Amino acid sequence: MSFYSISHLPSEDRPRERLAREGAESLSSAELIAIILGSGSKTKPILQLAHEIISRFGCLQNLSEATLAELRDIKGVGFAKAIQIKAAISLGIRASRQSITAKYRIEHPQHGYHLLKESMEKENREIFMAILLDAKGYVISQEIISIGTLTETLVHPRELFYLAIRHKAVSLIIAHNHPSGDPTPSAQDIALTKTLIEAGKLMNIPLNDHLIIGHHSFTSLRQQCKIEWF
Repeated sequence: MSFYSISHLPSEDRPRERLAREGAESLSSAELIAIILGSGSKTKPILQLAHEIISRFGCLQNLSEATLAELRDIKGVGFAKAIQIKAAISLGIRASRQSITAKYRIEHPQHGYHLLKESMEKENREIFMAILLDAKGYVISQEIISIGTLTETLVHPRELFYLAIRHKAVSLIIAHNHPSGDPTPSAQDIALTKTLIEAGKLMNIPLNDHLIIGHHSFTSLRQQCKIEWF
């Protein structure tokens, strides 16, 4: 007999019941995915489908980076199931980031670099991020402001400072990556920084630094560029 839905499995083997009884740590990644999906396809039992998803990508890191199209390439994973997987993984990533940032204090540019480097160094698109800080320099949140092409991203002070106000940030740090790997600031990077410094003065939300992240290296514009800060 094939068990296409979790509810058709013997009660002692159902991942949901096992999670409630033994805790999430007792379940494999495939079993957790089976809980998220709830049912298999017309030709594939749910646990078989979940194991195929894990096998296809090799590890959770690769699965987290999979596109919707790549997920849908797996027979039995339609649009709805691909969306469920992406949503669940995104929630996990957000929870992980919040647990880190809730106790993370930035007192030096290196601290900001360490916070962002894993998520930004390998990107082949230019991503612009903001680190929002409280009065003591602890991270309130880190937010993606925009995602650009291979060579550029567009940032407007309105979007940046709207987030700062919404999160009640006292100051902020901005950061973006150079997909080329070279963190040397361009003339456009310096001009943008000056614009955002002036906007921060008007909003009374200081811009503390602008970090440019390359491959295993970074530049702090506050340290290396002759710009008039707050």
